[in-house]
Amino acid sequence: MLVKQELINKIKDYFDLNIYETKVWLALLGKGVASAGEIAAVSGVPRSRTYDVLESLEKKGFAILKIGKPVKYLGVKPNIILEKLKNNVRTDAEERIVSLSDIKDTGEFAKLEELYNVGIVPVKSEDISAALKGKSNISNYLREILQNAEKEVIICTNAEEINSKAKLFKQTFEVLKKANIKLKVALSGDERLINQLKDNLGIKIKQVDIDAKFFIIDRKEILFYLSKNKNNEEIAIWLNSEFFSQAFASLFDRAMKGGK
Repeated sequence: MLVKQELINKIKDYFDLNIYETKVWLALLGKGVASAGEIAAVSGVPRSRTYDVLESLEKKGFAILKIGKPVKYLGVKPNIILEKLKNNVRTDAEERIVSLSDIKDTGEFAKLEELYNVGIVPVKSEDISAALKGKSNISNYLREILQNAEKEVIICTNAEEINSKAKLFKQTFEVLKKANIKLKVALSGDERLINQLKDNLGIKIKQVDIDAKFFIIDRKEILFYLSKNKNNEEIAIWLNSEFFSQAFASLFDRAMKGGK
């Protein structure tokens, strides 16, 4: 069985195997059931190494030892391997999430919070601004500042943006409503989608013709997007500026009067 090197390299990377393991597994899949000698002849892996490689593949779940003599191995179906690896990644991720959550209760994390809140030279809130890049980074920061609102949240964006992050906004809106935060939402885009979002999110929404994306919290801080093209990396600016936030809020109030 002749297998192209390009395929071997790709399979090696996909399944996190070394070169010998990849060659032996591919040979097993091609043969179905084979002895170490047969695998060595087909795969091109030295016979002296084939036994160790087969043992390694067996431990990883890529091969099964057939009962009987002579000793032979079976290659495990690729789909089964794929599902197993997916489950392993899922389990590792869940364990990592639990581990990260537990960090909050440690003394070391308390020290980090103390350093941030106190610091050697405390940062004046009016001097704070930040540039945020990447959809995930912006979403996480947006969730935090929205849920820290004390009186009012103003949202101006498009219906597609809210719909694509429906889970994030639904949870956030529930938190804001329970805290009796005044919520003003204006969306541009498809009227049917906007009406659907009204029902799904349980909030009042004004339809407006504004091609902009910004979020104002308590008329003191604002997060606004700079990028519009979906193919480009999302970029947003966050400003803790009461003057700038109030100016944007005033423009928003005027636009709301002209919305549907």
